[in-house]
Amino acid sequence: MKNFIEVGKTEDEQAEQIKKWLKENGPQIIIGIVLGLSGIWGLGYYKTYQHEQSINARTAYLSVVSNPNSPALITLQSDYVDSGYAQQSALMMAKHAVSAGNYQQALEHLSPLLKSENELIAHTAKLRSSAIYLQIGDKDQALSILGVDENPAFSALYNHTKGDIYLAQNNIDSAKKHYQLALAQLSTDSELRNLIQIKLNDLN
Repeated sequence: MKNFIEVGKTEDEQAEQIKKWLKENGPQIIIGIVLGLSGIWGLGYYKTYQHEQSINARTAYLSVVSNPNSPALITLQSDYVDSGYAQQSALMMAKHAVSAGNYQQALEHLSPLLKSENELIAHTAKLRSSAIYLQIGDKDQALSILGVDENPAFSALYNHTKGDIYLAQNNIDSAKKHYQLALAQLSTDSELRNLIQIKLNDLN
């Protein structure tokens, strides 16, 4: 769209030129303004909606925290299934199930989380599932569900758990190996170091 005022014209000529330009381009300007305002309104509405959804999900989660049998759990897992609160509630319900000795139910809570896009959730679900399988005596599945950990942040926990599984299988050499790997990967101030060192000492 070229400049609508040409330098050198008289004021009357410029006024006529402005009128002509507005007549030709007015509809485009109005549409542009309307679309721009619609975009702003739409973005504002979306942000408000997202905020309300987050508050509702958090409220439902807190209800479940205070009462695991709350009907809010169903709402959380159906209406807010992609929220972090829904995944956290699943981890919490799995913990309650384990405390009650309902290991299969705990595994069912954890199963959908194994492939979560949230790495913390996914790794936590794998480690807890592995611990449950070990608890019920399915050592092969306990090892299999861990797979290969490619995230250094979780390597020590994976190796510690693998050490426990190999120990349960009476594979002492492999247990030692993974306990030693876990120690090498843990920070010096980790509280887990003492526990792993005790396990290693018992194997020597």
